[in-house]
Amino acid sequence: MNKFLLPLLAVVLGVIIAYFTKKQKSWNTKLLLAFSGAFLLALTLFELLPEVYAHLNTKASGLLIMCGILLQIVLEIFSKGAEHGHVHINKNETAFPVLLFASLCIHSFLEGFPIHDSNDMVYGVLVHKIPIATLISLFLFQSNFSKLKIGFFLVVFAFMTPLGTFISNTASLSEHFSHGINAIVIGIFLHISTTILFESGEGHKFNLSKFVAIILGVLIAYIV
Repeated sequence: MNKFLLPLLAVVLGVIIAYFTKKQKSWNTKLLLAFSGAFLLALTLFELLPEVYAHLNTKASGLLIMCGILLQIVLEIFSKGAEHGHVHINKNETAFPVLLFASLCIHSFLEGFPIHDSNDMVYGVLVHKIPIATLISLFLFQSNFSKLKIGFFLVVFAFMTPLGTFISNTASLSEHFSHGINAIVIGIFLHISTTILFESGEGHKFNLSKFVAIILGVLIAYIV
């Protein structure tokens, strides 16, 4: 059940953190993003990438991974980078952000596909979703959207990853098709995690705290 509950719990924790921190953005947000990016990247390389290359043709795997990277770039045209911590909502805007909502839901739905009992990708998604859910919740709380719209946004967003996992684990999908989807998700994860790592620091200055957070993310991913 952890594979369904942990991604859901990540969003709940993100909402709680956002509620209690209100409008404040502490340095911990950047460090948590750096840690989550390194952890997700390492788990993708340690767990998901070898699994896909073991079951699919090498060239086909590479092509699908590139498709995943391109898909995430397209999604970010509409989400403005919310998947890696960039949330831009006009505080005076009252219209529901349909494109942002749809993009985040597609991203969350797809990231649920690689999660199954024989790998640890659920922990990568968990660590990735907590800071993202926190930042999304913070911006929603600062907006002029009604509580009903905010609640609808967060509830649907929370259930999209478990839905992807449920379909992946229960639907009669061919093994080839399933690994093909996972290859696309690898591309998404590679783009998201590397973007987080490049953007979580200020300029090109060496940041010891960020470096330690990245090393910890990689080490913990290797251990699990």
